[in-house]
Amino acid sequence: MESSKFKELRRGYGFDDVTIVPGDVTINPDQTDVGFSLGGYDFEVPFLASAVDAVVSPKFAIAMGQAGGLAILNLEGVYTRYDDPYAQIREVIESSTNQATPFLQRMYSEPIKENLIGDRVQELKKLGVISAVSITPANTKRFAPVAVEAGADIIVVQSTVTTARHISKSQKGLVLSDICKELKVPIVVGNTVTYGATLELMETGVQGVLVGVGPGAICTTREVVGVGVPQVTATIDCAAARDEYYSRTGRYVPIITDGGMRTGGDICKAFASGADGVMLGTTFAQAEEAPGLGYNWGMASYHPALPRGTRINVGTVGPLNQILFGPTSVSDGTQNMVGALKAGMGMCGARNIREMHDAELMIAPAIKTEGKYFQLMAH
Repeated sequence: MESSKFKELRRGYGFDDVTIVPGDVTINPDQTDVGFSLGGYDFEVPFLASAVDAVVSPKFAIAMGQAGGLAILNLEGVYTRYDDPYAQIREVIESSTNQATPFLQRMYSEPIKENLIGDRVQELKKLGVISAVSITPANTKRFAPVAVEAGADIIVVQSTVTTARHISKSQKGLVLSDICKELKVPIVVGNTVTYGATLELMETGVQGVLVGVGPGAICTTREVVGVGVPQVTATIDCAAARDEYYSRTGRYVPIITDGGMRTGGDICKAFASGADGVMLGTTFAQAEEAPGLGYNWGMASYHPALPRGTRINVGTVGPLNQILFGPTSVSDGTQNMVGALKAGMGMCGARNIREMHDAELMIAPAIKTEGKYFQLMAH
């Protein structure tokens, strides 16, 4: 007797499952263009820093902007709850492993102060960098206008999973199309991992989409609720939605792969999967300029009832410029991210990010282990 099929499963791929096939033509890395555009703003490098308190402070955001990238400041974190947020961060760092999450829950129970939203945005504006801030959907209508009035250039509406259609008890929840019209600044939304949700989000008028549910080193969403899609598959699916939307409307909405990348190789694979930019957290938490002093924790780590993140010690490896541009004295691909991307693009014959989208990807389970006996033994 034949068994009926309740569900047909498809396979999802992460960075360790695939490899990039070299091109038939190669290009000198110094001839590649890694520029990135978002909401009418142009950036020299396609790297964004995650909106987590241990990574992006106003000081770090300024350093990232001066390096040619973009850092997102969390408007619902310690910087808008405390006049002296750094004292709170020190206490997080000094907490024991068992006490870290309870302390985070207490720390983030302090109300957000609207005057501090304006103060933090103006800190960024004073030094002339593009200011981008992150708000959860529930607080967007309340806090986004305050941030824009203070001079915020880009608003990021971000939660673990964001969709254009959301059911709640509220008579009228957040309508992204209305927010896009009202605020008159670029709106980036996230996070999502599917073709359908990405297409619907783009149809609301947003100008960027973040891709990734649960891949980050500090995120435990996949363990706590079992939800997520490996980043290569997620990026490919969302890039397909972007291309479909562009072919229909002529409006190009960049997608930004958010999380799960540790090395230059991972970053190259994200772009080969269709990313226009990449967002990194833990990599930048290792920078000397990061306020977490070698520690990192996520935006869901302090949820009052169901924390979906953890504090980790990632160490400090060097200044931000060295992580982005080198020179590096390590051979594991964790520094000189821009150099790695340019080298990978050169091997694929890609002159710019759009051409890197055309690089061939191959499913390759042995790619991390083939011929690497002595490297594996060293670990």
